[in-house]
Amino acid sequence: MTDKTVLVVDDEPAIHRFLTPVLELEGYQVQRADTGQQALDAMRDAPADIVVLDLGLPDMDGKAVLTELRRTRATPVVILSARDREAEKIEALDLGANDFVNKPFSVGELLARLRAALRHRPSEPEAPVITTGDLEIDLARHRVLKAGRDVRLARKEFDLLALLVRNAGTVLTHRQLLTAIWGDQHEADTQYLRVYVGQIRQKLRDDGEVRLIVTEPGVGYRFRDLG
Repeated sequence: MTDKTVLVVDDEPAIHRFLTPVLELEGYQVQRADTGQQALDAMRDAPADIVVLDLGLPDMDGKAVLTELRRTRATPVVILSARDREAEKIEALDLGANDFVNKPFSVGELLARLRAALRHRPSEPEAPVITTGDLEIDLARHRVLKAGRDVRLARKEFDLLALLVRNAGTVLTHRQLLTAIWGDQHEADTQYLRVYVGQIRQKLRDDGEVRLIVTEPGVGYRFRDLG
């Protein structure tokens, strides 16, 4: 259960009729917006803790709403949209969305994505040691332990793994990862990521059926949220 407020931005009445009782049952206080302008007004007057945002709004594109929100707020935003093209996902994520769920959607998946986005809000203080499952990352000492076993990572490998873990449960696009670790000049060098992710997986022995580092084909990578 949660005491958080969620703003659902969608022009389909059926979505609100369906989602509102589901979210309230999970303990969320639900706010409704049918247009982009209503969403921006709501976030100005009574900011929600998290936003579920459709891209196909009647008065403006959802990406324009997202861009405006990101001018002043770091509020988690989960895109919920029927637009399933990779380019749409990548653009929304690059603009600052925390995650993207396609319509039609699984309620369980959406709720899990909301919980993950709330857990990893930028406003939360960063712990010097991050523990998730049997993985422990000491940010200050640049040390990684997997099931108590020391894992030796090169500097870039550590930086990449730490970035993924800090954003566990959230998709990070190729561009976001490349610019954060290697700089703007490498934003298109996706081969860098494939090589480094492969090396990290090998060192973590992350080769089972349920991988820690999840590939989002054509979009980027997500570190599995182990809660």
